[in-house]
Amino acid sequence: MDVRGILDDLVAEHDALDPVVAGLAPDDWTTPTPSPGWTVADQIAHLTFFDRAATRAIGDPTAFETERDQLIEDVIAAGGSMDGPTLDWSRGLPADELLAEWRRGRAELVSAALTLAPDTRVPWYGPSMGAKSFLTARLMETWAHGQDVVDALGATREVGDRLAHIARLGVITRGWSYANRGLEPPDVEVRVELTLPSGAPFESGPPEAAALVAGSAEDFCLVVTRRRHPDDTGLRVDGAAAADWMRLAQAFAGPPSEGPPRR
Repeated sequence: MDVRGILDDLVAEHDALDPVVAGLAPDDWTTPTPSPGWTVADQIAHLTFFDRAATRAIGDPTAFETERDQLIEDVIAAGGSMDGPTLDWSRGLPADELLAEWRRGRAELVSAALTLAPDTRVPWYGPSMGAKSFLTARLMETWAHGQDVVDALGATREVGDRLAHIARLGVITRGWSYANRGLEPPDVEVRVELTLPSGAPFESGPPEAAALVAGSAEDFCLVVTRRRHPDDTGLRVDGAAAADWMRLAQAFAGPPSEGPPRR
């Protein structure tokens, strides 16, 4: 898929989450989510902060790098917590204003992303990223933090085959999930056989692999974004290498996440 196709899927992910929060009463925005200490409002504020950062990274890389370096200093000064430096701006903001800020920020990101060429490198908080990987990461973030909102509210949202982007990222980051913990991944191929919401297949890895992860793409994405314990999904996990991967899988950057406990 080209850059525009991924961008269209990112917009669709925005549009799937928007109605979940658009009609909430002000008190509902203070509902605790599965992320410790974070409310529904905090989840949307987090997305807004990093959508704005992504817009600057695309449109003015030098300014972004300056702000990134300052954020890192602020996080260190805050004892390693990103909550204050990235969320304080939104706390106390009325719910309707936060919703408007999120909508404005994501619209500006889409406008900036329309300028991306396939070979563009975009600076970020780790190594720079290719345009497609950069937008895929924003899609994953929107879906994963949206899942926290959905879980907190007991709501539902439309889920589409754009989950294939997140599933692919989950596969690609298998090695990272180990390296991030100072571990060596097993020298064993793992076959992945998933079913997307439309019923279309998603497959990765050699058919003859000794280990297998199979099931719904949604369950796989919930595991690799650390939103579900693998035992709380319908995934079929065959072989020690597959089980070990699902235990550690982390498709996003940052320090190792313990993930949710088994329900």
